[in-house]
Amino acid sequence: MTVCTGNICRSPMAEIVLRDRFEAAGLGHAVVVDSSGISDEEHGRPVDRRARAVLAEHGYPVGDGHRARQVRASDLPARDLVLAMTSSHARALRRLAGDAGVAARVVMYRSFDPAAPLVAPGQPEHVLDVDDPWYGGPENFSTCLAEVEAAADGVVAHVRAALAARDAATAG
Repeated sequence: MTVCTGNICRSPMAEIVLRDRFEAAGLGHAVVVDSSGISDEEHGRPVDRRARAVLAEHGYPVGDGHRARQVRASDLPARDLVLAMTSSHARALRRLAGDAGVAARVVMYRSFDPAAPLVAPGQPEHVLDVDDPWYGGPENFSTCLAEVEAAADGVVAHVRAALAARDAATAG
């Protein structure tokens, strides 16, 4: 699950890109990707028109049928990986999770970008924030998509390894 503030820009863009990458990697049948927001302020709204435009420009589906929704505590235990777009989203998700094991599944999305800064455990995660394009112009949405794409292959590799480990554990 990818998570941003209102679930109309960053997290649905990441959901769409990740679905595309999982399909290309032959894992589309094995992985479910969804998205949500910390806030309910955009509840029921579609993907932002500017996000749709940049997705279309880069050959992605534009999120037809997407409706923003707020993450619930009950969503988190069913997710193997919860990808936060900012450190404030990560903090909110970890508080919402309550359980330490579930909270440990909350990871900064950009931590999978090989060019992103490395953050040691306990160090501030804000250097990995995917900036909110909402208040900017088309270039901000393009930058957001570039940040999402830069981490997507790392997410796929992580999930592939987790699936392989799970398969090996159940086979042996």
